[in-house]
Amino acid sequence: MDESKETLRVGAAVRRRRRALELTLAVVAQRSGLSVPFLSQVENERARPSTRSLQRVADALGTTSVELLAAADPARSVDVVRGGDSEFTHEPRVRPLVRGHHQLHALEISGDHDAGREFQHRNDKLMYVADGAVEVEAEGRAYRLGRGDTLYLTGGVRHRWRATEADTRILVVSVADHIEAVDDPRR
Repeated sequence: MDESKETLRVGAAVRRRRRALELTLAVVAQRSGLSVPFLSQVENERARPSTRSLQRVADALGTTSVELLAAADPARSVDVVRGGDSEFTHEPRVRPLVRGHHQLHALEISGDHDAGREFQHRNDKLMYVADGAVEVEAEGRAYRLGRGDTLYLTGGVRHRWRATEADTRILVVSVADHIEAVDDPRR
């Protein structure tokens, strides 16, 4: 793998960390002693920070350069996740279908699941029932889903769900929470 491409991808990790902390580029620039234009170029992967600059950015974000590099996305265009790649053994079993920090977040969840807690995600979510059945409570209504059914939830909808049959398996696909999904005003 080309190491320079992987290093350039650190910009996405910097942006995710900065947004998670709800900091502006100006605040990070002030804390790090680096310029706003340079930080913008780093985040947009048009500039490659030196080791020293990366450490200054990490300090400004309350982390380390090692952590930022570890959170950097590898430059992959194709990634296969095999069926046996799951390391999760607790019930319910949860298996990531996409590795790394990407715009798409996908999980396979199987086994008994009773979500006693309520979920609310910033971005849209799609649930597909591959096997079994689930009941989803959303917006004050209950939805019963069987094999082959899908449920689409827009961002911000509070919901909870539970498996109603043994050996239920669902696929959950969503826009990752670290991505800000916005409508195109030109439409």
